[in-house]
Amino acid sequence: MRDTLQIRNSVSADNKAIESLYPKAFPDEDLLPVVKDLLQDPAATTSMVGVLDDEVVAHIIFTACGVSGSPVDAALLAPLGVSPDWQRQGIGSELVQAGLQQMESAGKQIVCVLGDPAYYGRLGFRSDMSIRPPYPLPKEYEGAWQSITLSADAGSCSGQLLVPRPWCQRSLWMP
Repeated sequence: MRDTLQIRNSVSADNKAIESLYPKAFPDEDLLPVVKDLLQDPAATTSMVGVLDDEVVAHIIFTACGVSGSPVDAALLAPLGVSPDWQRQGIGSELVQAGLQQMESAGKQIVCVLGDPAYYGRLGFRSDMSIRPPYPLPKEYEGAWQSITLSADAGSCSGQLLVPRPWCQRSLWMP
């Protein structure tokens, strides 16, 4: 049994711990450049950490986005990292749920994610191609582009997700 997870918005003092988390959580991916870039723009991102015993064990970022041809206020959930020692214990799910509540309170109507459908499906995300990702996805990612609607005002929105500069790198959307 683990201690109570504290979930809060990150502060600059967390950056070193956040930066050390991603190489451990994703040893085959170099997410640090985009994470560092996103952390530099707190007006466009919501960065949250999961803390156990004063140690950052998880991190998530929600980036403010738009949808082409639509007034819908959207967000992109990415990345989500949990320290390998704490994976498969519900910490990532708790962080996503807390983030979704914060996005809803901030007026976001839709949150999109590129991730494992089995994992994000348990959290209410559904495969969605009505809002297209910024770049065409490879065939092996079929079903991995998902969204969750946070507001009935979102209606049947369609168009391309408009992402800020840090996400405008085709390599971030490829295997």
